[in-house]
Amino acid sequence: MANHKSAEKRNRQSISRRLHNRYYAKTTRNALKALRNTTEKEAALKLLPKVSAMLDKLAKINVIHKNKAANLKSSIQLHVNKLA
Repeated sequence: MANHKSAEKRNRQSISRRLHNRYYAKTTRNALKALRNTTEKEAALKLLPKVSAMLDKLAKINVIHKNKAANLKSSIQLHVNKLA
């Protein structure tokens, strides 16, 4: 339990930030899953820049680590390149 005003505010901020981060991380995970499940190259090429931008934004605001974002971008690029 928070004993100071600043601790109470910090608690409120952390709760709202956690919800914000969970929403955007989940949205990005769903987009990644949609891209990985795509079997058509044209559809995958349309999704690729959007998903890459989402990952870059999450890394920029420290929701995910920048290396994780780079690894995910690399893996989805490989997936798109393998599609016929």
